[in-house]
Amino acid sequence: MANLFEKWKNGLARTSKAAFGQIATLLGATEITDETWDELEALLIQADLGVETADAILEALENRVSREGLRRSDELRAALREELLARLDKPPVIKFDQKPAVILIVGVNGSGKTTTIAKLGKRFANEGRKVLLGAADTYRAAAVDQIEIWADRLKLPVISGQMGGDAGAVAYDSVQSAISRGMDMVLIDTAGRLHTRFNLMEELKKVYRVVGKAMPGAPHQVWLVMDATTGQNALQQARAFKEAVKVNGVILAKLDSSARGGMAFAIQKELGLPILFAGLGEKPDDLQPFDPEGFVEGVMGG
Repeated sequence: MANLFEKWKNGLARTSKAAFGQIATLLGATEITDETWDELEALLIQADLGVETADAILEALENRVSREGLRRSDELRAALREELLARLDKPPVIKFDQKPAVILIVGVNGSGKTTTIAKLGKRFANEGRKVLLGAADTYRAAAVDQIEIWADRLKLPVISGQMGGDAGAVAYDSVQSAISRGMDMVLIDTAGRLHTRFNLMEELKKVYRVVGKAMPGAPHQVWLVMDATTGQNALQQARAFKEAVKVNGVILAKLDSSARGGMAFAIQKELGLPILFAGLGEKPDDLQPFDPEGFVEGVMGG
């Protein structure tokens, strides 16, 4: 457990040194003043918690100060840690009752989807599952090459399509191949797309429908990969994906590269989606199940 907390602490070093580091400095052994509240509000928003979440936390802290008679800033710091933790849910236990379990991976350009799929593939393979990868990002030649390289490195089978080909056909073939080979699960990559591009979002809906034709009830999971370095800007994109293809989980990529890790709180509050995994580094093993306690300890520099 100590090693796991250390991984979160190291992965969140940039976030904890930025806005949350300033919060730690602010909430030292001093008296709580009006200026404390003003500065704390600014720092919480700067940390990318979002205005709504920041306001809710401040209101809860003010009530606790009044109710519990807190006077010193270091006491407020401990209360803040508790309030942050209270706003993060533990991810649900993911049950793969179907065989194969079909997981569609979506997200915007550059969010880290393809690398995340490779990391997921390794994790599930290490758990003893037979995993197939579907390279349905037919817009970007490098995406197919990238996933094929990862598949070869991880000794996982992959179904690929031609550059510019029909993404729906690749997704269909991936599911059919997984069924015929008796695989436990298939992870399908999709082309990165901006939520504002209507035609691309419509194509993503088509991929979603085609997967359902290949196997009734599929996809069983739709996971949205979000780039932690983009902060609040990613939330509007996430809403569009959630509406288009029934996203039911978030993977927070590049958390180790971000000084804006506070967006995890906004994802929970504003999207109502569980954070399933978080990327804490570039190695395949650095994709970790989301741990609220480890996250809060990490951003607070605990």
